[in-house]
Amino acid sequence: MTKKPTTAQEEKSEGIVAKAKAFRNYLELSKTELRKVTWPTVKETRTTSLVVLAFVVVMAIFLGVVDLGLSKLISFILAA
Repeated sequence: MTKKPTTAQEEKSEGIVAKAKAFRNYLELSKTELRKVTWPTVKETRTTSLVVLAFVVVMAIFLGVVDLGLSKLISFILAA
């Protein structure tokens, strides 16, 4: 038995259906993977956030001091 020739419209609709099925499969796999994730506790999140904030403050102060020092150095060189 031979296959009935398909029209362009049928091929297009099959492509859309295939893409929809692939997207649904992707969503299901994503949901499954998210269940496997070990989410941090509130305490861990708070501690990590404070460490990041402290690091940002320290780096801001450091870069501010370096910037001020280089500005003074350039001013001294150009004034001479």
